[in-house]
Amino acid sequence: MHRPLIALLLTLLAALALPGAGQAQDSALRPLLDGNAARGWEAVGRIDVAGGGFCTGTLIAPDRVLTAAHCLFDRETGRRLDTADLEFRAGLRGGRAEASRGLRRAVIHPDYVFTRAPSAGEVTKDLALLELDQPIRNTRIHPFRVSRQVGRGTEVGVVSYAKGRAGHPSLQEICNVLGTAGPALVMDCAVDFGASGSPIFRDEAGAMRLVSVVSSMAELNGRRVALGMDLARPLATLRAALETDTEVFDTVPGRARVLAPGERSETGARFVRP
Repeated sequence: MHRPLIALLLTLLAALALPGAGQAQDSALRPLLDGNAARGWEAVGRIDVAGGGFCTGTLIAPDRVLTAAHCLFDRETGRRLDTADLEFRAGLRGGRAEASRGLRRAVIHPDYVFTRAPSAGEVTKDLALLELDQPIRNTRIHPFRVSRQVGRGTEVGVVSYAKGRAGHPSLQEICNVLGTAGPALVMDCAVDFGASGSPIFRDEAGAMRLVSVVSSMAELNGRRVALGMDLARPLATLRAALETDTEVFDTVPGRARVLAPGERSETGARFVRP
């Protein structure tokens, strides 16, 4: 990846506690290039933006996709994207998806504010729940269940699309929750630009359960790390909001900072252009 990884607040990284980190061994990132390799992961898909750019999202119900809230903002202007310009492509590999759907609505956590340099508190609110225009009912696609919170030392895995591998998902079966930076989870999962919204899983008695979502990536002691959140409380807020008749997405304030001439706009595992 080109420089930089992320400009993250120094106070966030300074708060990280890592006792016992490094005890578990990470697995390599493995591309899911064919149907056999991708079996069981078809509910993970790419969220494409008209005109270019993408994030990763995960079906948690036939018509519900979970992703990062900042995926619904233009990274350069800070403007909210029109849901009509977004498409979820489940199980996308080699230009073909198991199913593709537009969006009916998009709900962002009410306390989330778009910013270029997220604090630990903002990372934990960086969630969006998308309602598809039609449910995906496909025998090969099974929405993932959301599980309990995780703590330091938990072995997790990640499935993501990202820069340089936009045409297929990749799996890292084993990475680790290193600790916390304030309320945010810090994990040594391999992520890159475009991996925003990627699902973090844990194996529970042979069943993969969703436990977090990638918000941003950071650099810690020269090593790339992923930042995420416990899902239980913020996801409950999103689910309740989506049950209302209000288009919550339209009521959430955005905040954009004007960039100086020549200033880079990359802020983390944000949109990339395939």
